[in-house]
Amino acid sequence: MVGEWQRVPLRVLSQRVWLNRLMQELQQQEEMVARWLDMLWAERGASEHTRAAYGRDLRAFAEFAAAGGTALLEVGREHVQRFLAERHRKGISARSSARALAALRGFFQYCLRQGLIREDPVALVENPKLPKPLPKSLSEADVEALLEAPDLESELGMRDRTMLELLYACGLRVTELVSLRVSQVNLRQGVVRVTGKGRKERLVPMGEAAQSWLQRYLRDVRPLLLPPGQSDVCFPGRAGQPLTRQAFWYRIKHWALVAGIEKPLSPHTLRHAFATHLLNHGADLRVVQLLLGHTDLSTTQIYTQVARARLKSLHQQHHPRA
Repeated sequence: MVGEWQRVPLRVLSQRVWLNRLMQELQQQEEMVARWLDMLWAERGASEHTRAAYGRDLRAFAEFAAAGGTALLEVGREHVQRFLAERHRKGISARSSARALAALRGFFQYCLRQGLIREDPVALVENPKLPKPLPKSLSEADVEALLEAPDLESELGMRDRTMLELLYACGLRVTELVSLRVSQVNLRQGVVRVTGKGRKERLVPMGEAAQSWLQRYLRDVRPLLLPPGQSDVCFPGRAGQPLTRQAFWYRIKHWALVAGIEKPLSPHTLRHAFATHLLNHGADLRVVQLLLGHTDLSTTQIYTQVARARLKSLHQQHHPRA
């Protein structure tokens, strides 16, 4: 009796074998990427946002290599260079390509340590040259207008006013703000304990104004948004869950329109304003570095350029011989 497989044409069998091998390779690649992303979280404290972005970059590169018939662990430097060139041709920003290259660099170094490859295909690839635009900031008058914009007759307006006050007073990243817990707030000492990038903690003073708003919000408004004991989330949304970064971005856009601010605005703009205004008023650069949670002082130094540009503009506007 002729077996079922013997009645299948040889060409179809070879296609099935090829497809099965391709599926196995893709599954192995996905498992390797997942293990590396888990390592980033366990050993380096990488955030979910960072791991998601790196995962997308790695999968995009794997698809690019597979389209040319090359498996992920078989690529060479030329594949990486062609991948970056293709991104440039599509108009993808140099900053996004630099992040993608960082993902590839980290992944292949991991594979090299694990003995999965013999040579690192990214080792000799140069990083894209990134422009260094000055961070966009707000004037002190703009900040005051934005802080005054929320409707204090509503619970959500009070919540948003408190979040804006805290964002500007402490220079927090938006992720640090929306993930803040009540247990991280010390109203008696006037500080918040923030968990930043790399799971590094820092204590940031609030200032009297933000402290007063936060105290009022926690006493009068938060219990209306979230039943006591249900969660430790400081700034809950309508369903009692923490606000997402995107949701707060829309809220701040809304209040900017109410305030009549036409400049491009995001939660990070208030962080820039926090640093710039501190330097304008004579704060030490290293103090600003600690408050922002920057590991490298050079990251903070860009704000000195913003401060100088602002001072030069004021000089030109108001000095009689400018």
